[in-house]
Amino acid sequence: MSAIIDFVAVPMSYGFMQRALVVAVLVGAVCSVLSCYLVLKGWSLMGDAISHAVLPGIVIAFVLGLPLSIGAFAAGLGCALATGYLKENSRVKEDTVMGIVFSGMFGFGLVLFTKVETDQHLNHILFGNMLGVTVQDLIETGIIAGAALLIVLIKRRDLMLYCFDPQHARAIGLPVQALHYGFLVLLSLTIVAALKAVGIILVVAMLIAPGATGFLLSDRFGRMLAIAAAIAIGSSIAGTLVSFHIDGATGPCIVLIQMAVFLLAFLFTARGGLRRRTV
Repeated sequence: MSAIIDFVAVPMSYGFMQRALVVAVLVGAVCSVLSCYLVLKGWSLMGDAISHAVLPGIVIAFVLGLPLSIGAFAAGLGCALATGYLKENSRVKEDTVMGIVFSGMFGFGLVLFTKVETDQHLNHILFGNMLGVTVQDLIETGIIAGAALLIVLIKRRDLMLYCFDPQHARAIGLPVQALHYGFLVLLSLTIVAALKAVGIILVVAMLIAPGATGFLLSDRFGRMLAIAAAIAIGSSIAGTLVSFHIDGATGPCIVLIQMAVFLLAFLFTARGGLRRRTV
């Protein structure tokens, strides 16, 4: 019992670990909720696209002396809008458009980063720096994540119907286009909230794994949300504590635990633990 207490108490005796745990839980909670809608909509690649597309916005914001979160949000939203415009005005499929837009913006961001002298370390932008989160970063993440969660809770039924059956949503009078772009704004906000904690690359996993696991284990969307949130928050806590004891990077530890839980869920359902396939 004392070993278990020490496993938790020793890391929590440090201020930077306390901040890391709080920001991990915040990011895990908001990413888990959005991941369920992304999985339901079949938009997992959209999270990947926006997360990679924020890099040029970050560099430009630094050059202009603006908060990096503003540049990241503007670039992410621009990527989402550009994807929608190209899809509606060309014969190219949406996943192909996403791949072209986000890879182009990510490449542009890398070129800018190598040409602009900054004190921002590239690895921290790509992979995050959860143990380096400041009180100001924590407050900023809390505000963004809290706002995104609140909006999703208020519009959860409309968003669910839009993601599951947009044609039916339009038929009953829901503002489908507003829901579409509103969801993209929420996704961009969520990526900005997670950026400093887990970085551009790892946020993709946090936006997919919890929802995918919940989808495997439940046939009801409400239960899927609860499972995804429990997995994401539990993985965030466990990954933060484990990273301290093994002296590893916090973000990757969280993602590895989420992947392990997904594999366990897959093996459970593959053996007939859950027989259904309708959300």
